[in-house]
Amino acid sequence: MNISGNDDRRYMQRALELAQHAAANGEVPVGALIVLDDEIIAEGWNHPISSHDTTAHAEISALRKAGDWLQSYRLPGTTLYVTLEPCAMCAGAIIHARVARLVYGASDPKSGACGSVLDVTGCEALNHRVEVEGGVLASQCGDLLKRFFAARR
Repeated sequence: MNISGNDDRRYMQRALELAQHAAANGEVPVGALIVLDDEIIAEGWNHPISSHDTTAHAEISALRKAGDWLQSYRLPGTTLYVTLEPCAMCAGAIIHARVARLVYGASDPKSGACGSVLDVTGCEALNHRVEVEGGVLASQCGDLLKRFFAARR
């Protein structure tokens, strides 16, 4: 997997656009996409409120669509981009899907499970390792979340 920092920023910019879609619909602004061989194969954004589904996180939505695209529940060789560090549920799903690489924007000091609060993706007892890189466009991703929550107060 040979993805440059420029590619990471380009894909994270698209994830930010997806996060803005979530915000426009009253959802916490998190966006995600999955790339395979330099092609976006799936996109998702948070929509648990509108779908009445606690699992409707951006990552889960993108994983489901990628599975449909590949006709498989396993997604080897893929990279998942998400604007916010995944929670434990999403980190577990990423591992089970065998995603090769995870790139996230802002860290989540309240429920992040890729090193901030927990480190599910780094757990050596699990049978799959995900390469994790955080902090890509972190300030833009974090600012979007801050503006969203400030407007709701």
